[in-house]
Amino acid sequence: MDIRIEDTIRQAAPGLLVVAIEADVTNGETSEELWALLNRAAADIRDITELPDINRRPGIRATRDAYKALGKEPNRYRPSAEALCRRVVKGMELYRINALVDLINLVSLLSGYSIGGFDADRIQGEVLSLGVGREGEPFETIGRGVLNIACMPVYRDSIGGIGT
Repeated sequence: MDIRIEDTIRQAAPGLLVVAIEADVTNGETSEELWALLNRAAADIRDITELPDINRRPGIRATRDAYKALGKEPNRYRPSAEALCRRVVKGMELYRINALVDLINLVSLLSGYSIGGFDADRIQGEVLSLGVGREGEPFETIGRGVLNIACMPVYRDSIGGIGT
């Protein structure tokens, strides 16, 4: 799969590095070991982080800066890593989804970077591009319904947006 980063993203986030890992996996229920790791990471973050300090984590800060450079207000549309960190610092429970999503959440929580996980078999075409959401561009989220992705970083396949 070819991953292309559009110039608008490069200008908004000149230090951006995109890492793609492709693996053949069988997803399933989250193991107790993985769930314990995720909860331990959440407790560690909660123990050392105050709510106002979350957006000072380097990965979260960089993502917020990119949102601002693209014209999106990160306090209204929080990057996923920030929303996850805020949830644990507030003492809220994490959602147990499945092994792959929970593993992605663990890495995101530890690193402070928003991470996308995509099923390669569902990506249409040979190119995945990272660009900027357009005004009125349709984007359906899992669990939130339609999201206004105008001015947000968005991954697109040949059909349209698949992740922000």
